[in-house]
Amino acid sequence: MTRLILVRHGETLWNSELVYRGRSEIDLSARGRLQAECLGVRLAQEDVTAIYTSSLSRARQTADAIGRATGTAVVDEPKLMDLDCGEWEGLSVEEVKRRYPELSRLWQASPHLVRLPGGESLDDVAQRVAPLLDDVLKREGVVVLVSHRVVHKVAICALLGLGNSATWQIQMDTAGVTVFDCAAGRNVLMLHNDTSHLSEECRS
Repeated sequence: MTRLILVRHGETLWNSELVYRGRSEIDLSARGRLQAECLGVRLAQEDVTAIYTSSLSRARQTADAIGRATGTAVVDEPKLMDLDCGEWEGLSVEEVKRRYPELSRLWQASPHLVRLPGGESLDDVAQRVAPLLDDVLKREGVVVLVSHRVVHKVAICALLGLGNSATWQIQMDTAGVTVFDCAAGRNVLMLHNDTSHLSEECRS
């Protein structure tokens, strides 16, 4: 059996300010660093055998905290890179609504039909994440994937056999933990978006 643990990185200032982050390098905020430490304490209870992370600093810093707590090496995995937001990167949600009103509405209503201007679509993300999931699920042990909100939403849709149209029906908070137990071709969702490990000062 493979226990697959999906971890969203800790908070950054752009998360709290509702700015499209994409491929921008943004460090964890003070709260985000605390969240990462809390994640380490939480996952030290698991017999973690592998940790793979997006190389973006907010994910890598989160993964490193988990690696220190679990004694597990952290490996950069390009397939876990965040959605390329193209022209939306660095813009606030409100700015995007003003500059791209129709596309912004479609993104909220039917995200699977949208390619962000100059960036990626959800299908692009799915095509790079699927081979990674296939590879990870061939192994036994406890595998942690540290990545970003949209990437994890797409991965969850794939694991549950849902289309990317279900993306906004899935909540994934900063430092949230989702757990699947996978065996014999069946992916069982055991825990979703758990943030119970976060202390009060880690909560937004």
